[in-house]
Amino acid sequence: MFDRILVIDDNDAFRESLEMLLSEEGYTVRTAHCGEAALAAIEDSGADLVLCDLRMPGIDGFDLLPQLSRLLPGVPIIIMSARGTEDLAVAAIKRGAYDYLAKPFQPSELRLTLRKALDRELLRHKSKLLQREMSRSLGNRAIIAASDGMIGLLEMLDRVAGYKSTVLVTGESGTGKEVIARAIHAQSPRREAPFVAVNCGAIPENLLESELFGHSKGAFTGANRAHRGLFTEAHEGTVFLDEIAEMPTALQVKLLRALQEEEIRPVGDTKSTKIDVRVIAATARDLDKEIETGRFREDLFYRLNVIRLEVPPLRERREDIPLLVDHFVSSFRQQLGKNVRRVSDEALEQLVAYRWPGNVRELENLIERAVILSDGDAIEASALPSVVIAAKNAADGPDDIIAADDEDFCLKRARQRFEAKFIRRALATTGGNRTHAAKILDVSHRTLLYKLKEYGIRD
Repeated sequence: MFDRILVIDDNDAFRESLEMLLSEEGYTVRTAHCGEAALAAIEDSGADLVLCDLRMPGIDGFDLLPQLSRLLPGVPIIIMSARGTEDLAVAAIKRGAYDYLAKPFQPSELRLTLRKALDRELLRHKSKLLQREMSRSLGNRAIIAASDGMIGLLEMLDRVAGYKSTVLVTGESGTGKEVIARAIHAQSPRREAPFVAVNCGAIPENLLESELFGHSKGAFTGANRAHRGLFTEAHEGTVFLDEIAEMPTALQVKLLRALQEEEIRPVGDTKSTKIDVRVIAATARDLDKEIETGRFREDLFYRLNVIRLEVPPLRERREDIPLLVDHFVSSFRQQLGKNVRRVSDEALEQLVAYRWPGNVRELENLIERAVILSDGDAIEASALPSVVIAAKNAADGPDDIIAADDEDFCLKRARQRFEAKFIRRALATTGGNRTHAAKILDVSHRTLLYKLKEYGIRD
């Protein structure tokens, strides 16, 4: 439960009123009248969120921010000040603050800011737990999930992992279909047995049958000894048939028989061998269309499609992008021995806006490149490929504000539609953080609040 709030303010009356208000909201509140007392309170019992006054005697809020961030890594720190300006807010955020509240503020504004900050931490916490759980099974190939689509997929994965039924994993190239297949195997009773992966499109057609089912000695020219085949090697384990749509039609018949009879016949042999394997197949193609054109057998499709898991493309799971970026930055920082620890707000905005035709694989390769090219501790937008920046610039264009059949030529309404779209995009990019959104929109916080009310935007 994320409910421990530390309030730091030298004004006794204000500090006590905040403590009363937050306690009534159900939070566990501790207070400190100065920076030294705050550090002692954190050492004693920590905190899930900090509300800190900017101007205090002794250690002020600006000087306290780095120490709070070091003692409470990842914990949201919200700065408060009665002498608030936009420059102060930007400066505080650059030093590690999550958000900024200008005194006096309404209780409703405080509640909303706290809820968003604590919801974000809860989401990060859940994601870390999920990554840790998956990492036990998959080594370094963690599955990152915060979006509804991916969480639903993983819930389905948990439900089907314990059974032997065949699974068909579909999704665009680069979405991580093999990672999903390995997760199924790792969470199944077969986890101690082999997981054997084969790309059906990477092996020449005349060798694929032998590679899958084996061959006897002398079965063909060059077969100087018997070969077991991947199905035999995976006995009591899992066979992952990637790019199943690339399998030749003649071999599809033999695969169907192997699945139905649970036995295989090596090339050149006269006897069949019983096998105990679970088959997981994957494809980036539309198998319905492949069946219509005769390139894929309908009976094999139904045999494979007992359980279907569709991995969403990265452009449909944008909530996962910041978490994936953090994961890849941490991974490549260690692999490459670099000091890069984060991605700048501008660069992250570009990454979230990009459509990712190559999906997670493209993102992983891009982050590796950016880590190599970055000299400081942060990946800046300048380290990103021009195609990512160009895509963001194109997305910011006004052309898509006006539909082709729109006969409303009122400039005022067109400007309102334009502004509303930009505001929604900024809020989506910043995860609903209005201070950050106002910054990237280049307007004051007060102006943004007015626009939200004017256009009926609920962030």
